[in-house]
Amino acid sequence: MNDYSFTKKECDMGKDTMESVKKLFTTQSAKVDTNRGGEYYTDLYETCRKRLDELKALPVVNNKLDFQQTIMDEGLDRRDFLKWASATTAMLMLPASFTPLVAEAAQVMNRVPVIWIELSDCAGNSEALLRSDGPKIDKIVLDIISLEFHETLQAAAGHQAEKQLEEAIEHFKGKYLLFVEGAVPLGMDGQYGTIGAKAETFKDHLLRLASGAAAVIAVGSCATYGGIPAAAPNPTQSVGVMDVVSGKPIINIPACPANPANMVGVVLHYVLTGKIPELDSLLRPKFAFGYRIHDNCERRAHFDAGEYVEEWGDNGAKNNFCLYKMGCKGPMTFNNCSIVRYNEAVNWPIGVGRGCIGCSEPDFWDKYAYERPMANANIKAPTGGVEKTVDEFGLALLTAAGIGIGIHAVASAVAGKKNSEKDA
Repeated sequence: MNDYSFTKKECDMGKDTMESVKKLFTTQSAKVDTNRGGEYYTDLYETCRKRLDELKALPVVNNKLDFQQTIMDEGLDRRDFLKWASATTAMLMLPASFTPLVAEAAQVMNRVPVIWIELSDCAGNSEALLRSDGPKIDKIVLDIISLEFHETLQAAAGHQAEKQLEEAIEHFKGKYLLFVEGAVPLGMDGQYGTIGAKAETFKDHLLRLASGAAAVIAVGSCATYGGIPAAAPNPTQSVGVMDVVSGKPIINIPACPANPANMVGVVLHYVLTGKIPELDSLLRPKFAFGYRIHDNCERRAHFDAGEYVEEWGDNGAKNNFCLYKMGCKGPMTFNNCSIVRYNEAVNWPIGVGRGCIGCSEPDFWDKYAYERPMANANIKAPTGGVEKTVDEFGLALLTAAGIGIGIHAVASAVAGKKNSEKDA
């Protein structure tokens, strides 16, 4: 394990990486406080150090996989791991001095058991993990965690699978993290979704497992807000996990599918601190959903210049102009897609010429998920402040078009108006 620890020189070298990424998180509309003062981070560092020492003293839950050996088997070296640790520290919005702790936390993640269940879903979030383009660090870390139960990945089936689940619940009661993928159907007394030999409804199954969990992590838009199963007319009366579970810490990681990097980030935060990360009003971790896609979009300069794609295939499309007129929901969607990206950071929807559909926002399927051109809106280049103007565009144009505006966009527009009046 010492071979994968950081030297002081490497910690200093990581500061440049940390600062370059951190600049992306300090936009005016960001919801995360990235500079809380030296005393706060000193106390947090000591908390993390104590937490990691306690985990090291615990027996290894998953002793089948050795961290260093797994990395070497996949053809990755120490440098790859240390670069990943530095980038992950930045993603979690921690100072560069925490990088060695993040690296250490990754190596003791097999002390924290995980149970993963699927309800009304397409298994897209699980597939996002399985279909990665190569054996990168995020996937390896998820492979190494003590995944005690997962219907899609496990070899066991039928009574054997049920026995494995019950043993995990009993043995790790109060200690395991419960990942939930899929919506919870409540219609017909929950009979739209049943599981196991006893035909336990999805709702009862979720509540039973959540009662013994240390925290519940809803993964994907279906688990967080109901997603596609809850789309109008919602015949199964599907809802998200947070509408059913109470009395337990709940973390929402929306998007369709959720980004594996954000899943790893949440688990790492829990391993580091023993607590869930700071959340927004929709129970999303602020390190991943604390700012809008629009704030860090690679096409933002074209928006500022009033350069838009007017129709598919035109010169604007060929020159990567802004997709706002073509229905892009980036200005009212909170996610880190534009920074973390997908498929091991290869690309993301806007990068390949497709506007954002707001899949990390509530009711996205009914409100945002379509490709409706906005060219007839005659949107002009913004004046009087981009942040204020784009939200006003969203409120005036999209509401008139019958599209629900995300709660954050509304709040941002109101705040902008108040600031404008105050400055006046």
